Amino acid sequence: MGKPGAMGMFGAFGAMAVVMFLIMIAVDAVFLWFGAKFAKIEDATFGKAFIAALAAILGRLIPFIGGLIAFLWIIKTVFNTDWGKAVITWLFAIVIAIVIAIIMAVAVGISMMAFL
Repeated sequence: MGKPGAMGMFGAFGAMAVVMFLIMIAVDAVFLWFGAKFAKIEDATFGKAFIAALAAILGRLIPFIGGLIAFLWIIKTVFNTDWGKAVITWLFAIVIAIVIAIIMAVAVGISMMAFL
């Protein structure tokens, strides 16, 4: 059996990320479950603690998603366009910002080398 290809490595990393996410939730759920038992909450089970931990972690994404939708809506409204073109505009702005940051980093790095 030879070396795994790029897709195999991508799949392995994806599977590892899912496993680590589930382990993180399980560890969080254990502490939440112990806290519920310590507080003498009736019918406190590990399953309920797991669901609460999962909901808390997923709930942290809501402000990010809301902010992204609001930003896209602003682009859509100001430029009087549709959602697809607003997303393309947003992605293009991100790519240009990254390219400019790389160019500036290289320029600063080259100018700093002049002092060495």
